[in-house]
Amino acid sequence: MYYSTYISDLLYRYECVIIPGFGAFLAHRTSAYHDMEKNVFFPPKKRISFNAQLKENDGLLADYVAKAENLSYSEALAKVQVYAYSLETRILNGETILLDKIGSLSKNETSQIKFEPVTVTNYLTDSFGLASFQTTPVTREVLKQEVEALEEKAPIHITTARRTNTWLRYAAVGLLAIGLSGTLGFLHFKDIADYNFAQEQVAKKQVENTIQHATFTIDNPLPAVTLNAFKPKGSYHLVAGAFRVEENAVSRVKELREAGYKARAIGENRFGLHQVVYGSYTDRTEALNDLRKIRTSDNPNAWMLIQEID
Repeated sequence: MYYSTYISDLLYRYECVIIPGFGAFLAHRTSAYHDMEKNVFFPPKKRISFNAQLKENDGLLADYVAKAENLSYSEALAKVQVYAYSLETRILNGETILLDKIGSLSKNETSQIKFEPVTVTNYLTDSFGLASFQTTPVTREVLKQEVEALEEKAPIHITTARRTNTWLRYAAVGLLAIGLSGTLGFLHFKDIADYNFAQEQVAKKQVENTIQHATFTIDNPLPAVTLNAFKPKGSYHLVAGAFRVEENAVSRVKELREAGYKARAIGENRFGLHQVVYGSYTDRTEALNDLRKIRTSDNPNAWMLIQEID
C-alpha cells in the first residue's frame, strides 16, 4: 500500500493531511530566502511539519485511498486505521520510518514522535520549476585594489584652476537649460513644418491627378476680377487646391465664395503652385470639424495647412 505516495499527493493540494488515530502532516508556506553562510538562494516553498495531537478523521485521506484503490469509503478508512496502528507500533519499538518525499518518523528521548522533513521536495505548486542556486560573492576588495593601482598610475591633481572651473560648469548647465527651452520651441515649429511639407507632398500628387488635369491655357483670359480680400485670420487653413496658372486659382476662389466659403488665395507654396483655401481658423478644433464636413460634401482631397500668414 502506497500511503506515503497518497499523503505526498495530497500535500501538493492541501495544507493538512491527517492519518486518523496517528497524527497530521501540516504544510506551511514560507517565503524565498537567502542562506548567508552558504550564499544560496531558495525559492518559496511549503515547509512540512508533523502534529501528533491532530488525530481526528477529516475524511480526506480515506476518501483519496478509496478512489485510488477502487474501494468503498468504509473499507478505505479501515485500511488507513490499520496503517496508523502499524506506524505507531513500529515507532514505539524504536524503528525509524522513512516516508518517501515526506520525511522520517522516529521516537525521541521522551518517547514522543519526532519528525524530520526532507528538503528536496517543494510542495508549493506556485514554485514549480524553481530551484535553489548559489552565487559567487562580489570581491569588492579586489576591485578597490585595482582602482587604487590605476590611481597610482594616473594620479589626479585637483588644482585651483580646476576648482575655478566648477562654477563655470554650473553656469554652463544654466545656459544649457535656457538653450534647451529654445530648442524645444524650435522642435515644435519644426514638427509643424514637417507636417505641412508632408501634407503638401500628398496634396500635390492628388491635386495634380485631379484638378491639374483640368488646367488649360485660356486664349481669352477672363476679365480682371476685383475680389474683396479677407484679412488673414488664424494659422489653421483648409486647402482647397493648388494651381500652376494663377487665373485658375482666382476662378476657384470665386466658385468657393459663391458656395458660401470665406475662400481666398494665400500665395505660392514652395513648389510654385498658387494655393487656395476654403478659410482660415484660429481654433484648431473648429478647423478639423469643418475639414471633415468639406471632405464629405465637397472635396475628399482637402487638407489642413498650419502656417502663420502675414
